[in-house]
Amino acid sequence: MDGYLEGQCLIAMPNMGDSRFERAVVFLCAHSADGAMGIIVNKPANHISFVDLLAQLNVIDDEDDIRLPDAALKVPVHTGGPVETGRGFVLHTSDFRLKEATLVTSGDVCLTATVEILRAIARGGGPSQALLALGYAGWAPGQLEQEISNNGWLHCEADHDLIFDGDLDHKYDKAIAKLGFDPRLLSSAAGHA
Repeated sequence: MDGYLEGQCLIAMPNMGDSRFERAVVFLCAHSADGAMGIIVNKPANHISFVDLLAQLNVIDDEDDIRLPDAALKVPVHTGGPVETGRGFVLHTSDFRLKEATLVTSGDVCLTATVEILRAIARGGGPSQALLALGYAGWAPGQLEQEISNNGWLHCEADHDLIFDGDLDHKYDKAIAKLGFDPRLLSSAAGHA
């Protein structure tokens, strides 16, 4: 998909004017002429845990949380973006797929938005790495390209560490470091030669 950034990470420019995306790292699940969709991978949803969410959705009973596998207890919950914030999206490794429900975004990262993946994680049969995002980031056709040309976003190659590492406080700096320069040297002014 020449010219499209599906499977890469967007990095908010330091001068990002939208507070919802300040210092955000967004994994792009889809990007085409029809628009773009991604999950913010470095903003925690501090108001709810994965176990609380499983109980609210009746995936487990309240007393079942003591029997959950360690992997389920470690699944982080993120604020995935400002669109559909009441809906959950699981970004995960490709070692788990649900037929007709899992979107393969790149060779080794998938997105699933059904309760079945939550049940699989709760039973210990889910993916080896996963994060649950409440909401997503979305762009209309041409909108992301315009934001990039207006110096709103940088992009870098995604990897499992950048997507799934639990050190959210340093994920933005790690993404910038992948580009090999100091972000303080960036200008907020766009120019054309």
